[in-house]
Amino acid sequence: MTELDLHRIETERERIRATYLRPVGERPASSARGLHHVAVLCADVERTVRFYEGVLEFPLTEIVENRDYKGSNHFFFDIGNGNLLAFFDFPGLDLGPYAEVLGGLHHIAISVEPERWERLKNNLRSAHVEYQEESGTSIYFRDPDGTRLELIADPLGEMYGLTVL
Repeated sequence: MTELDLHRIETERERIRATYLRPVGERPASSARGLHHVAVLCADVERTVRFYEGVLEFPLTEIVENRDYKGSNHFFFDIGNGNLLAFFDFPGLDLGPYAEVLGGLHHIAISVEPERWERLKNNLRSAHVEYQEESGTSIYFRDPDGTRLELIADPLGEMYGLTVL
């Protein structure tokens, strides 16, 4: 990108910020009470359970048949704070590999305590999962199906020293 392009992007960001962002005391309360679950696709249920429960230490909380597709599983992992990470498998469907597309998933960022972050980083290393560490508090990596994840040691509502909530 050229300097002019970057200047235009920053100018547009500032315009949006000035138009829509309200100071904390002036923001309305959210109509939502939290993220119930994010649902992601997987190719192999057991491989997914071994990765999320074994490597990332997210307990499996339930597995049921997917109500929308007979023979498919819908299963859930506890990612803390009353939130769930869910998966579907779609046996018999020829699903392509993970892809970043408009409207699609870029990554899922999950907050963990700093001590646990270090342990999980070691778990990833021991499981031979490649990762990229950023800013001393984030680890980016992919699950067995290519979904990009981030483990972030910053508290909920904060990111790299910036309050975002």
